Amino acid sequence: MTRDNNNCQKPLSFNMGIAKLAKLIRSDAPTSVRNKEIGDYSGKIIALDTSIVLNQFRSAVPGHLKLSPLTGLFYRTLTFLEHDIKPVFVFDGRPPKEKRAVLEKRAQSTGWSSSLSSNTVSCFTQECQHLLLLMGVPCIRAPGEAEALCAHLVKSGAVNAVASEDMDTLAFGGTVLLRQLNAKKDSEVSEYSLPKLLEALQLTHKEFVDLCILLGCDYCDKIVGLGPSRALKLIKEHHTIEVVMEHVNKKTHPIPSNWDYKAARKLFFEKPQIDAPVLAWNEPDEEGLVQFLCREKPLKEIKVRGRIQKFRESLLKRRKKREVDDKMGPTRQSRLEEFFPATRRRKAESTVVGRSGGTKRSKTK
Repeated sequence: MTRDNNNCQKPLSFNMGIAKLAKLIRSDAPTSVRNKEIGDYSGKIIALDTSIVLNQFRSAVPGHLKLSPLTGLFYRTLTFLEHDIKPVFVFDGRPPKEKRAVLEKRAQSTGWSSSLSSNTVSCFTQECQHLLLLMGVPCIRAPGEAEALCAHLVKSGAVNAVASEDMDTLAFGGTVLLRQLNAKKDSEVSEYSLPKLLEALQLTHKEFVDLCILLGCDYCDKIVGLGPSRALKLIKEHHTIEVVMEHVNKKTHPIPSNWDYKAARKLFFEKPQIDAPVLAWNEPDEEGLVQFLCREKPLKEIKVRGRIQKFRESLLKRRKKREVDDKMGPTRQSRLEEFFPATRRRKAESTVVGRSGGTKRSKTK
C-alpha cells in the first residue's frame, strides 16, 4: 500500500502529535479537561481531522479491504448528523518538509511506501471526498497539515471545536479539542480547553508551544531524556527554549546537533494560507449514495437504503422532541429539508473539495 500526498494514513500505534502531552495535562492541569457525551455537541459545528477518522477504520480491517473505511465513513457521518452535529471534514495537504523524516519512519515501520509521487491512495482520498459530498457535508483540503487548519477554523469562530486524536491541535492554537468523538452513544468524549490549560499551567501560548517542542513533536528532534515534568519546570523557570538550553545539563540531556526547533516553532504559529471557506450542509443524496456504494462498490443496497431511512426517522424524532422541549409552539410534522434550511438546494453557495482534489464554487440561483 502506498501513501498519498494527503498523508491520510497516520498509524495509530505512533504517538500522535505531542509526546506525553495528554498525560501531563491529566496530572498538572486536570481542570482543563471535561468528560462529555457525543449528544452534548448537538447543534455544534465540528471540524474533523479526516486522516484520524480514516485510520480508525483502517486499523480495524486488513489494508486491502478498501471499502471498509468508506463504509465506516458513511455510517459515522450519518451518526454525527443524527446527533445534529454539523461535521466539516478537513483533509491534509502537502506535509511540511520538517515532517518528512517522521513520515518516512512511519512508512518503513508499517511497510507502506512514502513516495509522494504515487496516486494510489490519492484516488482513495478522492473517493472519500466524493462520498462526503454525496452525504451533503463540506470537505476542505488544507494547504498543509489538517490539524493546523482545524485549529485555525476554531480560533476564527468558523467551527465550535476540533475532533482529532492529534494533541498538536492544541499547539497550533485550537481552543477546543475533542478526543474520542467516536460516534458511540455511550462513549466518553474528552474535551480539552486551551485557555483553561494555559491558565492551569500558568503559561503563555508561546511558552506552551516551546513546552510541546521540548516534549517531542513531529517537526524536529527533542532533548534526550527530558521528561514532561522536567520540561514543564524548565519552561516555567526560563520561558523559552533558548534559555532552557543554557541551563540544562548537557551531559544527561544532550541537545541534538543542528537542532532546528525554530522551524518547528514557526510552523505552530503559521496561519494557513487559505480563503475563509463557506460551509454548507445539504440533504444526503440517497440515489447518488446507492449508485456509488452499491453499484460502483459492493455494498448491499438494502443496507444503504435501510440506514438512510433510519437516519431520516431518527432526525425527525429528535427535532420533534426538541420542539416540545424548547416550547417553540404546537408540534408539527417536520420535513427532512427543514434540517438544512440554508443549503437545502444543491446549488447553494459553498466551497468544497471535488473529485479532482481542487475546490469548486457554485452560486445560488
